[in-house]
Amino acid sequence: MTISADLLRGYTDAVILRQLTGGDGYGYQISKEVSRLSGGRLEMKEATLYTAFRRLEGAGFIRSYWGDETVGARRRYYSLTDEGKNRLNEEVAAWHETREVLNKLLEEE
Repeated sequence: MTISADLLRGYTDAVILRQLTGGDGYGYQISKEVSRLSGGRLEMKEATLYTAFRRLEGAGFIRSYWGDETVGARRRYYSLTDEGKNRLNEEVAAWHETREVLNKLLEEE
């Protein structure tokens, strides 16, 4: 079963920020890791990913730089800023609250 894109739309930024807590990354790498961690149930489309990167960078939550690849195409890497770490903490807290409310509304008693 794949997860509804509508359900996840509000959490795209948080998912990306979380992936960058382990270190700098580039789009394809992040996309593959999200797919792996979700057991293939979540695929982040390239357009969604790069739109989110621009939005997050514009807000100061991430910064980007060009890698120094000696083989293959140059990659644009993204790193988490201190503001991004704070934003992620806020997003995780909001997720916990949302999950608690939805569990109460949707779970059988």
